[in-house]
Amino acid sequence: MPPDPRPPKSSAADRPPVDRSGWLRPWAQLKYFTFQPAIFPRLLGQVSPEARPGDLVHVYDKNGELAGGGLYNPRAKIPLRVVCHGAEPIDESYFEAALLRAVDLRRRILQLDAVTDAYRLVNSDGDGLSGLTIDRYGDTLLCEVYSLGIAQRLPRWLPLLHELAGTKFARVQVDHDVASVEGIKTGRWGELAVSGVGLARRADRDDDPANPTASSRQPYPSEGISEAPAKVKIREHGIRYEVDFTEGHKTGFFCDQRENRRALAKFITAGARVLDLCCYTGGFSLNAKIAGNAGEVTSVDLDEAAIAQARRNANLNQVRLQFVHADAFAYARQMQQNGEKWDVVVLDPPKFIFTRDDHGNWEGRQKYEDLNLLAISLVKPGGVFVTCSCSGLLSLEDFEAHVIKAAHRQNRRLQFLERTGPGADHPVYSNCLESRYLKVLWARVA
Repeated sequence: MPPDPRPPKSSAADRPPVDRSGWLRPWAQLKYFTFQPAIFPRLLGQVSPEARPGDLVHVYDKNGELAGGGLYNPRAKIPLRVVCHGAEPIDESYFEAALLRAVDLRRRILQLDAVTDAYRLVNSDGDGLSGLTIDRYGDTLLCEVYSLGIAQRLPRWLPLLHELAGTKFARVQVDHDVASVEGIKTGRWGELAVSGVGLARRADRDDDPANPTASSRQPYPSEGISEAPAKVKIREHGIRYEVDFTEGHKTGFFCDQRENRRALAKFITAGARVLDLCCYTGGFSLNAKIAGNAGEVTSVDLDEAAIAQARRNANLNQVRLQFVHADAFAYARQMQQNGEKWDVVVLDPPKFIFTRDDHGNWEGRQKYEDLNLLAISLVKPGGVFVTCSCSGLLSLEDFEAHVIKAAHRQNRRLQFLERTGPGADHPVYSNCLESRYLKVLWARVA
């Protein structure tokens, strides 16, 4: 047998020890080669003893080469969030540069101010600022914090953000469980707001892919700092909305659906009959009526506060919609029994999948399939069906497979027209594709 030309494999014991004496401090070393921003405990090796919770640390790979920089917190579920990959050392000035790039993308490149004053200003890992999302609503910034390192720095960043975005107020939200795990002292959250303080409810979407579970949120005292407005009025493609920070899910408005709300109009013929299941505060409904010139729009939601807000939004725009306060499953079953059909059906339910656990994951998937089956049954032959999922733990391909199965169970076929997601103000880096949580399918129903 000829000799094997490949060099023998070396074990960790065969390799010379890494000399860390010349490393930049504080530092953290990875156990494995990875380009992911979220470094879980199993991926994290040694950390220099002077590294404190919230510190910006220099990140070295398993061979001892400088690989980037990140925010360190030993007590967190994600003890290291790598914000920048590369062989050049970074310092605190990195964050200001990242904020400048983020705002420049939305205001100069995308020119979103021309069509709306509500958009995602900072998209966590998608902008190299892991653990921070910021939505701009008129003159108010809504900041959601998932990291101690971000919490420590946010007060210094807010004045710059106000200057760049032309805003005046800031509200800060932190998940109660995240605050507990990260060691964020919620009693001092008033210090994080330049002109206000956040009130928080529950998470319904996977805006921070590293924290996919939804949980209750708690209000934090302002400690004498002047309150940001509890409600603001915004505009989007010529349609006006009121955003209530204290009553709505998450932020009270979903900027991620902006382009999809607008796109709905091209699938609606004048006078068409439209059903908006899980309408929330009426975004798709208003676009169907105003931009699509639909004849009749029925808006259904189980959340009584959301229906009330949707009514106010309809009044803001001086249009008439038919609102139904009901569970989407129960309403769709009743309409199915009644033989009702619509020209266009939009289905945008809340997140159904909260865990990777087999049972919980299967249960959420089954809900998507069952609700899509009911919704498809209400579409006229040749009508249009728009269905959404905001579960980050469900891939686009798997979501599509569940929707197809729902159609085929009724001996109906779907002619897919488009597959879309959030707008460009929700960018995704190539090393964190799991942050693509929103999925939208557009189809004609045969």
